[in-house]
Amino acid sequence: MARAIWRGAISFGMVAIPMKLYIATESKDLSFVTLHTTCHTRLRQKRWCPYHEVEVEQSEVARGYEFAKDEYMVMEEEDFEGLPLQSTHTIEIVRFVDLGSVDPVHYERSYYIEPEQVGAKPFYLLKKALESTNRVAVAKVALRQKEHLCLVRPYRDLLMMETMYYPDEIRATAELDLHSDSADVADAELQMATMLIDQLTGEWEPQMFRDEYRDALQQVIEAKLGSGAPLAAAPPTPQGKVRDLMEALRESIAAAKADAPAEPAEGAASKKRVRKAG
Repeated sequence: MARAIWRGAISFGMVAIPMKLYIATESKDLSFVTLHTTCHTRLRQKRWCPYHEVEVEQSEVARGYEFAKDEYMVMEEEDFEGLPLQSTHTIEIVRFVDLGSVDPVHYERSYYIEPEQVGAKPFYLLKKALESTNRVAVAKVALRQKEHLCLVRPYRDLLMMETMYYPDEIRATAELDLHSDSADVADAELQMATMLIDQLTGEWEPQMFRDEYRDALQQVIEAKLGSGAPLAAAPPTPQGKVRDLMEALRESIAAAKADAPAEPAEGAASKKRVRKAG
């Protein structure tokens, strides 16, 4: 596990639970650099001051707030650390809600919460209380020069914190042309769509999924390096042809049934058990 990115406490009523915060997720995307097409030399991005016409070192960089056109207020590190907010050093729980009532559009990033040894008992008391009530905690915490709305929930043998977007950070849908007036769904179409959903319904098993785009891109890289097998042909691009909806649903249900794993017949299973017993 990487080093903790934040230390503080969870404020739970009058109880303060000392804890540390760790980033819970990481991107596995393949990374690329920018090259000069002529010589394939890696390009550098400079911090350039157009006033002095010089390259600026990191030690000379400051953060500024533009309060008027081309006018800036310089912000020092003390300005961020000295904010008169409880959430600067505390995950302040303000409410408990049902997890199902929180729309996933609010979720931003996940963090593991690790208790300090002195706070282990109240930490696991909170975890068990959340599990027994089937609730999650809504809280506030200041991270990276912003006070985040966040959600604290049980996760395996610890607590997880999800930072969340505020309502005014979620874009409205009013400007989208949804064409809902022209979507007259027939009962038969709804029934077929429901059958297809039922056919494809199963348990959530995240290990079933992998990033196939990343795998294919890795194959391209290995093939270009001469260390990989030749690439298969890319699938044809869908033409976007409008088909008969009912026919498309019937074909989808048939394909889903064909792809479903076969279940042993009851009689066959009984014979197998009898044979084994004999």
